[in-house]
Amino acid sequence: MKREDFFDNARVLLIFLVVFGHVIQPSTADSKPLMTLYQTIYLFHMPAMIFVSGFFAKGKWDLVYFKNLMKKIIMPYVLFQLLYNVMNYFEGQSAKTMMEPNWSLWFLLSLFSWHLLLAVFKRLPKTLGLLLAFGIGLGVGYIDAIGHVYSLSRTFVFFPFFLLGYHVNKQWLFHLLDRTHTKLAGILIISIVGLHLFLDYPVKLLFGSASYEAMGVPVLGIVSRGFIYLGAIILGFLFFTVVPKQAVTYSKMGQKTLYVYLLHGLFIQTMRRLELFQIEGLVTLLGAIVISGSLVLLLSSPVVTAFFKPLIELKTVKQREWRQLLGSYYHQSNERT
Repeated sequence: MKREDFFDNARVLLIFLVVFGHVIQPSTADSKPLMTLYQTIYLFHMPAMIFVSGFFAKGKWDLVYFKNLMKKIIMPYVLFQLLYNVMNYFEGQSAKTMMEPNWSLWFLLSLFSWHLLLAVFKRLPKTLGLLLAFGIGLGVGYIDAIGHVYSLSRTFVFFPFFLLGYHVNKQWLFHLLDRTHTKLAGILIISIVGLHLFLDYPVKLLFGSASYEAMGVPVLGIVSRGFIYLGAIILGFLFFTVVPKQAVTYSKMGQKTLYVYLLHGLFIQTMRRLELFQIEGLVTLLGAIVISGSLVLLLSSPVVTAFFKPLIELKTVKQREWRQLLGSYYHQSNERT
């Protein structure tokens, strides 16, 4: 198994689910099947993505590493927070402070915090650290003041998956994945989707963004979150089981999923505000799949990533690189004709 290919494949499939979930979200209120699909996706896709981030975390803590985190995470966050605020301004909405992440930008703030927390938790015995992380994730729901500000709630709720990814034994993980039957995993995934048809719980519980009181489960919220943790681990593992373990046509796109994550929101928010798309049946659901896949393809393409590279990676693209890039597209178009 090529681990790089496996995780690149996982990243691409997960970012597709992120985009697809955002595309179908406005239509879920009026459709139980769509809400079922939405809840199933949200049960595991962010925990799985966070697990992958933790898997590749270096766990270092020095000035160079801190500066690198600031450059790769905080600077793009600041730039896109400003960009969203400009969009909000033209929509007549109030601007948010840097401590109130717009929409999906919470992930960047939390990712930065997870790296900081890792510097502390990596010093603890593995089992103790994981138990403490899950315990904090369960307990913070009783703090009424916790919420969207600095993405604090999500930081603590989802940190256990980051820590789990960091601590997981690589050989054990890949050995277990290889021993699990792919078809059986697929059947179990479909069964979990079907189970959600009969479950009724606040979808906000899956977001991890507010206190139990704010979500309407002031007493039993800790039990609900415990089951969500369990479901996320089981469904996440089943997902990794069906991920292709070798290079496929979309593997290279896995290196550019941050571009898709940051840029797709601009398209989705515009679609929502202009009410350009509504799912009303199987045909439009297939349309949502096509739209989501097309956005992933577009936003991870060499031209788009080169154009936004100064904004996301704070790196300039030289004229020579542009000429080579555009030249390759020109030759490819000539070959097709």
